[in-house]
Amino acid sequence: MMRRWACGIVLALCLAWVVQCTAMDQEWTAPFPPFRIANNLYYVGSADLASYLIVTPQGDILINSSLKQSVPLIRRSVEQLGFHFSDIKILLISHAHYDHCAGSAEIKRLTGAMYAVMDRDVPVVESGGKTDFHYAKDPSMWFPPTQVDRVLHDGDRVELGGTVLVAHLTAGHTEGTTTWTMDDAEAGKTEHVVIVGSPNVNPGYRLVGNAQYPRIAADYEHQFQVLKSLPCDVFLGAHGGYFGLQKKYARWKAGDSNAFVDPQGYQAYVADRERAFENELKRQSAATSPGRHPQASAHPAL
Repeated sequence: MMRRWACGIVLALCLAWVVQCTAMDQEWTAPFPPFRIANNLYYVGSADLASYLIVTPQGDILINSSLKQSVPLIRRSVEQLGFHFSDIKILLISHAHYDHCAGSAEIKRLTGAMYAVMDRDVPVVESGGKTDFHYAKDPSMWFPPTQVDRVLHDGDRVELGGTVLVAHLTAGHTEGTTTWTMDDAEAGKTEHVVIVGSPNVNPGYRLVGNAQYPRIAADYEHQFQVLKSLPCDVFLGAHGGYFGLQKKYARWKAGDSNAFVDPQGYQAYVADRERAFENELKRQSAATSPGRHPQASAHPAL
């Protein structure tokens, strides 16, 4: 009886996970209206996979190429806003997972953009995911290998047409996860924009005794120190779900020009993700014993 009950619980959890992944995948590819977030910063992504266009007099910057099948969607969004896709001169990413960089090879081919990636993610990008510390043996996580033109380091600046983006190494989710910041000056007021790379611990990540990524826990801890230190007015991220894209867009469409100004939401999000990391680290640490490897919980994360 107990075995039947346990099997039922496992089956229910698996079915719930399948339903959640299906809904997630639909939002990853669902079109979303492109719009201006602030000054020269625009949203050109899907309902959840966030891509950003920064428009300058000397050409444009795109952050996140998303999936291979996302490229036509991103292109349509850019053109619906009245810009030329071919004007993209620089391509950046938040981190080297296929849902944020699989479209990079095609965007480079179409635009000739310079591809700039954080140093510790470069091997993964150029191998098409086959050197990822966790997903190297999972073909479903592979993507077209793409040559990197500029290797970035923590604190590097990416400049074009008077706009400056700063790359902050916020590793853990990948070894080169990057949080982007920029200062948006408009009408005599400067607002700090933060585009969070990802602070999530994915299902199966080993935070303790990880031979492939020994410093993973320390990198997560450093990430949260960095995120908490960044001044933030406009809160954005690699996924729309991080910052409440759809609800805030509804407010923006209704006339709230400050819908994406959310410093309190940013602080709350970072605090919540730090607690989730700390709880998972404690759980895995407590489960560690000689000859035994802790398994990470299967909570959803991206």
